[in-house]
Amino acid sequence: MTRRRPVRRGGAALLVAALPVLSGCTSAVEGAASAAPADPTPSSAALLEELLVTEVPSGLPRVPDEHLTPPAGEKTADDVAEYAADPGRERDVLDDYGYRYGWERFWRSGSGSGPLTSVFVDQFYTRAGAGAYARDLAENDAEFYDGVLRDDPPHLPGGCRLLTVETADPATGLAGPAAFAWCGHGVFSVGVVAVADSVSAASDEVHAVIAAQLERLPPS
Repeated sequence: MTRRRPVRRGGAALLVAALPVLSGCTSAVEGAASAAPADPTPSSAALLEELLVTEVPSGLPRVPDEHLTPPAGEKTADDVAEYAADPGRERDVLDDYGYRYGWERFWRSGSGSGPLTSVFVDQFYTRAGAGAYARDLAENDAEFYDGVLRDDPPHLPGGCRLLTVETADPATGLAGPAAFAWCGHGVFSVGVVAVADSVSAASDEVHAVIAAQLERLPPS
């Protein structure tokens, strides 16, 4: 049996490639238990939005949510499922993880190819669900982009994963060297993607944005 994983996602106008959902017959976090968060967490996507970073160290201008297809901003489980070739199956996968809601935000200069930074923050019912979702997204993207994936890399908190892609394959939708990071933080999954002139610059951007984003989330 193959473990089910979430489809990769994010701003089709900027990252256009889609990775198929991997099907299987067991839940990614079936039976997982989680202690209650120590501090209150957002009770709606609107409150989650208030916790997202509003600028990035590279100084790239923010892309209005409505300028993307599909739009960025608030994400329900149904919204995320629509990234998949089989939304119904993907919705079942998200239910397995205990997905509640999320928010996407993008920054880039101009409308063509070039530097890009994106942030994805998703909230789950359990720590186990958030951690499994972040882990499985990292594995999916590592397969798709054929980059170098590191668990617990330097400069990122424990439990994070970093993927670097030195040479972009145009077929994947990347416009240049890129870095991706995924972190489970209590009941949150945080993902950051940066495309820059070099892997070093992209990694620096990702490290800084992850640190800033985690700082804004409640400890849980």
